[in-house]
Amino acid sequence: QVQLVESGGGLVQVGGSLRLSCAVSGRDVSNYAMGWFRQPPGEEREFVASITWRGGVTYSPHSVKGRFTISTDNAKQAVYLELSNLNPEDTAVYYCAASLWVFRSNPDYWGQGTQVTVSS
Repeated sequence: QVQLVESGGGLVQVGGSLRLSCAVSGRDVSNYAMGWFRQPPGEEREFVASITWRGGVTYSPHSVKGRFTISTDNAKQAVYLELSNLNPEDTAVYYCAASLWVFRSNPDYWGQGTQVTVSS
C-alpha cells in the first residue's frame, strides 16, 4: 500500500504563490509515478501534472498554462507542486496521486486533498 498526505494549501490573493507538498509512504514507493489532480467547486476532477520515476514531467496546458511546477525530493519522500501567478479559477481541492510505473488518469492511490482558495 501507498499512503499520500497533501499539505500547503490555503487562502492566497490573486497573483500570489503556494507550494503544495505530498508526503509519500508505503511499500515499493519507487515503482510509482506521481502526479496532481484538482477539483474546482461543483466541477469534475482534472489532471494538473505528473512526474515519472525517471523524472519525465507532463503538464496540462489547459489547467496550469505554464504557471505550475511539479518536482520531487527522493530523500524526503515527497512530491511538490509550486503554484504561481494564481487567479480565482485556480481555486480547487488539489489531490496528490500515485500510479504504478506510468501515471494514469485512474491512479492507484489518492491523497485526501488540500484546499487552495484564491481571492480577488
